[in-house]
Amino acid sequence: MTSEILSTTSDSEIATTRVLNFPQELVFKAWSNPEHLKNWWGPNGFTNTFHEFDFREGGKWVFTMHGPEKGNYENDVEFIKIEKPNLIAWKRHSKPLFQILTIFQSVSENETKVIFKMLFETEEECQKLKPYVVDKNEENFDRLEVELSKMKP
Repeated sequence: MTSEILSTTSDSEIATTRVLNFPQELVFKAWSNPEHLKNWWGPNGFTNTFHEFDFREGGKWVFTMHGPEKGNYENDVEFIKIEKPNLIAWKRHSKPLFQILTIFQSVSENETKVIFKMLFETEEECQKLKPYVVDKNEENFDRLEVELSKMKP
């Protein structure tokens, strides 16, 4: 049974938006294909080990993020909504708890606007992470652009 996407206010979500100079299908592929996703997911210096990647509603994505200096961060998420090539949403089952909602909007043939939202159940949870993740989410998008430039449409 899949979960509903949280309804949030601007105080309980963190949104990052970027227009990428790549077609929507390619951008969606970078988010939905583990061979690409593992190369760019996370802030600068992080690497990933994917243990499970079942890209369907109700499917699991279990992975370890390896920090640049030290530390391994276990992640257990469940895909709750997928609408190819427009939307991917997942819910974290590992702490910190939040949902991710990613919307892909075609701006033109070779431009895609990506809206990446971290949705929290409370403003308090959101405010705890906000000082750390805003810049890290931008780093994540920088890494996504590098991966996209290597991918063939």
